Amino acid sequence: MTPKQKKILTILIPILISVGLVWYSLNKVPLDKIIAEAKQADLKWILLSVVCLTISHISRAYRWLFMLEPLGYNVKFKNSMMAVFATYLINYGIPRSGEVARATILTNYEGVPFEKGFGTIVAERIADLIVMLGIISITLILQFDFIIEFFQKKFSINTLIIFGGVTLMLIILFFVFRKSESGIAKKINDFIKGLLEGAVSILKMKKKWPFIAHTLFIWGLYVLMFYTTTFAFESLKGIPIAAVLIGFISASFSIAATNGGTGAYPAAVYAAFSIFGIAEDPSFAFGWVLWGSQTLMTIILGGLSLLYLPIYNRKANVASE
Repeated sequence: MTPKQKKILTILIPILISVGLVWYSLNKVPLDKIIAEAKQADLKWILLSVVCLTISHISRAYRWLFMLEPLGYNVKFKNSMMAVFATYLINYGIPRSGEVARATILTNYEGVPFEKGFGTIVAERIADLIVMLGIISITLILQFDFIIEFFQKKFSINTLIIFGGVTLMLIILFFVFRKSESGIAKKINDFIKGLLEGAVSILKMKKKWPFIAHTLFIWGLYVLMFYTTTFAFESLKGIPIAAVLIGFISASFSIAATNGGTGAYPAAVYAAFSIFGIAEDPSFAFGWVLWGSQTLMTIILGGLSLLYLPIYNRKANVASE
């Protein structure tokens, strides 16, 4: 396969997945039912969730400065903030392309070399991954009995044994790969080594504690954004905290796998909520409303950021002359 074909597939596959999941979502619950559920939603809780998401992006922009400062770059906070908002908008086109654009914005307007700017973004994503793994671990610990009982009901003992055997084999293969000299093994080892080095580099930062505090604050707001939206739906009031956590984890992975979670976000929420016996209509409506409000905020603030970036920097350059 040529590099051009790989690039086309990288763009095409997430789009096809998104289209398929939109079809699946609307096939499970017709659009008129989703609209009827959404119309009954309490707007103030949806607005509160949007505020939580907006503040988390601003915190992310401020956190980025902690990583750029040791490199010798005093980046303007407004440029950092607009770059972050633009990132999320651009990710709706091609997943993860926003990170490249974000580093490019700093190169163009702040003179930060692309490789250095992109390196800080990779390092902060490692921090985000660690927190996400922490949320998953906490959820597994708090809901261990429920999860075991769920798997016992859904799967036979033979299926669970096979699953456990496959998991054990993967662990063994992991350790075998670590000692292997093959190309694939080397890539996997380099990736894991990079993650560990990135995590350690965060602990060596001059402002590591503010960085860690902002990271926890960002993810706390993400969970709060998800949780507050449940209050907008009468049928979801009193939802178990386990459903919120599992729904949040499932929805987060859907955003990473597709173009901003298009189609995947509501389907992921439904998949998580169905474990707890929550009906299809409110589950899909919740997913579409939450995703839709996030998307609208991203389009508005991301679009304004892309428009204002050259204007702001032109004015800043004139003022400095």
